[in-house]
Amino acid sequence: MKTLSRTLRRPLAATALAATVCLGLQAPAHAADNPYQRGPAPTTAGIEATRGSFAVSQTTVSRYAVSGFGGGTIYYPTTTTAGTFGAVVIAPGYTARQSSIAWLGPRLASQGFVVFTIDTLTTSDQPSSRGDQLLRALDFLTGSSTVRSRIDATRLGVMGHSMGGGGTLEAVKDRPSLQAAIPMTPWNLDKTWPEVSTPTLVIGAQDDTVAPVTSHSEPFYQSMPAATDKAYLELRGASHFAPNSSNTTIAKYSIAWLKRFVDDDLRYDQFLCPAPTSTTAISEYRSTCPY
Repeated sequence: MKTLSRTLRRPLAATALAATVCLGLQAPAHAADNPYQRGPAPTTAGIEATRGSFAVSQTTVSRYAVSGFGGGTIYYPTTTTAGTFGAVVIAPGYTARQSSIAWLGPRLASQGFVVFTIDTLTTSDQPSSRGDQLLRALDFLTGSSTVRSRIDATRLGVMGHSMGGGGTLEAVKDRPSLQAAIPMTPWNLDKTWPEVSTPTLVIGAQDDTVAPVTSHSEPFYQSMPAATDKAYLELRGASHFAPNSSNTTIAKYSIAWLKRFVDDDLRYDQFLCPAPTSTTAISEYRSTCPY
């Protein structure tokens, strides 16, 4: 199921391309097809690298300067000539702070996103509260932050670890206009998510004893509508805390998912469809390919 903004984009891009052809002009590579593409043609090496093609800067947001969440750190591409970027907010898990997911900030931003890793109001906030805080952070990022002019407010996503992952599901349930969601080893007492229409990549961990995949990640994925673009990736031999340190598999598929659904960049389909087979890093992968 596509949101209205995703539905409208390709006709608009096609109209632009047709107008260019009628005028006898040569369209720039990729630009006329999709004005939201950022960065060079993707390669496996490129999305597995610890840094992408964009230089990144960061700015700290004090918890005392915002309301509804606990502040955080914004990572953003420094270029001012590549147009606006999609944005993603990432929430930590139970008892954790933004430092536990900080590695994702510069890694994703260097691929062409504005990334906001946040602290929650308290470290014991439950998933429903974390979902609300993700949305408040998105509203701050696009409406009040010092980098708001760099962001396309129609291209937004959410991510989170553990209870932050459960909060990610809560956020897209409450705001279906979001373009992408990536709950990582998510935990939530609610096991069914028929309300989710946002493209969602659920990342589980095979050896997770805190949020076992059989009672969390798998039922979350299975309960989403068949019409929703979705995927389930299970990290082989990994624990609940796999997202708390640099992880190439998490980064690779998160980048591909965000590029595909936040940027509508079909060049990243190659990493998602057909579904990757079982590897030394992945014990299981399911999806609704083709997207």
